[in-house]
Order: sequence, then C-alpha cells, then structure tokens
Amino acid sequence: MADLHTLDIPDDGKLSHNIVHFARALRKAGLPVGPGRVIDAVRAVEAAGFSQRADFYHTLAACFLSRPEHRQVYDQVFRLYWRDPRFLEHMMSLMLPSVRGVAEERTAKAAEKRAAEALLDGVERDLPEPRDSPADEVEIDASQTHSGRERLKTLDFEQMSTAEIAEARRMLARLSLPVKPLVSRRTRADRHGRMPDWRATMRNALRRGGEFSELSMKNRRSRWPNLVMLCDISGSMSQYSRMVLHFLHAVANEKGAGWAKVHAFTFGTRLTNITRHLATRDVDAALAAAGAEAQDWAGGTRIASALHVFNRDWSRRVLGQGAVVLLITDGLDRDEVDTLSQEMQRLHLSARRLIWINPLLRWDGFAPKARGIRAMLPHVDCFRAGHSIRSLEDLARAITDAGDAGERGRMLLQVRHS
Repeated sequence: MADLHTLDIPDDGKLSHNIVHFARALRKAGLPVGPGRVIDAVRAVEAAGFSQRADFYHTLAACFLSRPEHRQVYDQVFRLYWRDPRFLEHMMSLMLPSVRGVAEERTAKAAEKRAAEALLDGVERDLPEPRDSPADEVEIDASQTHSGRERLKTLDFEQMSTAEIAEARRMLARLSLPVKPLVSRRTRADRHGRMPDWRATMRNALRRGGEFSELSMKNRRSRWPNLVMLCDISGSMSQYSRMVLHFLHAVANEKGAGWAKVHAFTFGTRLTNITRHLATRDVDAALAAAGAEAQDWAGGTRIASALHVFNRDWSRRVLGQGAVVLLITDGLDRDEVDTLSQEMQRLHLSARRLIWINPLLRWDGFAPKARGIRAMLPHVDCFRAGHSIRSLEDLARAITDAGDAGERGRMLLQVRHS
C-alpha cells in the first residue's frame, strides 16, 4: 500500500474504517451509497493501491458515483474528509452561528454546506461560553430580522444545505406562474359585446322578412398561450436546472394556471423533449424519468446546436399559438457565435415573448464579456437572474408585463461601450 500521508489519511491501520465513514457521509449528503458499494470500494483500494491523490480519488469515485450530477457533492465531501487536514475546524466554522458585521463571512462553495452538514452529523458542536462580565455582553435586537422562510427565498440554490434544498423544493411546489389570456382576432356572439355583428344582424332580419328588430353584438375571443422552457443541464447549470424543473413541474400540474400547454426541453450537448414526464404527478418520479432520458446531464454545452434542432423540429409545433419561451442557461457556449446569433434570432421571431434566465446575474460585478452572451442578448425580450426562489417568483411580472426587460437594457449598454 502506498504512503497514506500523501492524502493526509491517518496511518493507523483503519483505512477501511475511514472509507466506511466517508461512504456514510456521502449517503447523508444525498448520494445512493449502500453497503455493497462500500465493500467494493475497500476491495478496489486494496487491489489498485494509490501513489497520488488522483488515484485514490478516482478509485473511490468509480465505486460511489453512479450519476454525473452527484460529482459536485462527492468532490466537496472528498476534499473536506481526505484532503484537508483541518476539515473539522473548517466545517464547524460553516455550521456554527456567527454575528455578521464583526468579520466578513466566507461564502460556502457549491455543495460545501451539504458536505459539511453530512460530515458533522452527530458531532458535538461547542458554542462559546458567555462571559461573566455584564460590560462584555452583546445584545442583538432580532425583532426586525426576516423569518427563515424569507431568508431562504433569497438564498442561492448552489449555497443551500440538504435541508434547505428540501424546504426550497416544497416552496417551489406551491408557487404559481399566472398569465393573462391573449385577445384573438376571432370573435364570438355576445349580447353584451362592444362590436356590432352585421352579418348576424342581417341574418336575423332575413328570418323576419327583412325587418330589423335587434342589433346583434359580438366580442373578441380570448385564448391561453403555451409555455415553453429550454433548460441548460450542463455541468455549470446542474443544480439550478434541477430547481427550475421542480418549479416547472408545479406550473405544469397546477389547475387553473391559465397555460394552454406546458412544454419542456433540456439541452447540454443535445436537445431532449421531457414534456411527457412533467405529466407525472409525483415530482421525484417525473424528474427521475426526465434525468434518465436526458443522457447529457452535467456534460458540456452546445446552445447553438440545440436551438437549431428546436427551431427545425419543434418550433412550428409548440410556438404556433403565441407561446412564451423561457430560456434557462448561463450563455457559456462552445458553438460558433454567428450560428448562435442566427438561431437566437429565429427563436425570438417565432415566440411571443422570449425571457432569458441566467444565474450568472446573481453576481454584482457580472458583465456580458463572454462571446455567447453577447451574441444572445440582442434577441431576447427580458434578461433576468434565476438563482433563487425570489427570482423565480419575479417571473410572473416578466411574463405579464410586456415592458419588463429586466437587466437587458443595462447589459446591452455595456456591450456597446466595451
């Protein structure tokens, strides 16, 4: 067996015990790790050995990982447990309560809170003892603080712990996305209508021998639009995509929401239609089926190619009734910029309203520097963030208010002056 100190693993003859504890932490963080995989991992390490960190990392990953979207959590648990000799102190700093303003709080990385929460399960957390001197006591007025639910609404999806993600999903299941009906050019008979129906009036007069006894009235028909979502499921968008799909499942199964039909497509390196899976009432079963069909989950991104397939094969089928299109992506594309611009223009012309939801907008210093983002911006009606429950709640205003452009205008000014 290679030197264990290269990974900061205690060389006490208990490597198997440490692997079991590591597997238990992965299971508490949400990964499907059972006893059989733990046995396989111990045997794999004994058989393969390791001389570098990468060897040990990939050996355990081969045994414990079954889906690409689990890798982010696995990476954080592995880093905290095997690679950081002071991981316990680091995790305690993440989980213990702190007074804001004394020092700048370090923001947890993606999935880090979930990893810390899993590894600290059952660990005694010693809180600092209060001082005896009344002069040293600090009183904090919490009467004006937001509730935990309000705080959760503004929390970034990537920074949520396992418990917070579960609560956020329950909150998303209760959200709605109302829409106003569209006024059609077609009309219908209406006694209280505001438009005279001359054809009906003449027809009724002929029935009465040419006598005009009553003026028939009519009014315009109304119809509900379709909602179409194109969701990026590449590696950089994985956690956001899952939360947005939870939200869309709630919208698709909400009675009386107003939408004629709700269509959903995912794309990474290829386009996948997952609309039929949204009809499943159980959200976990629906997303599991959608994930099984979308084989490119947490892979690369080819936005232009995916939009080309959508415009060619699906646009006329789902956008023909004044559909609202939600495009969820960070805009980091590998395809040619000219092709991306052309496909975005075609999509924009086919949709009644095209709303781009980009999680990168959560950063205060965000600027449209990427070539893909600069090519896409001119062809959207609204540009909004989509990193929290609050940002998804604001979508209702973006859909119903035709003048709501979000951050589009400000971003276009930066593009023109750069």
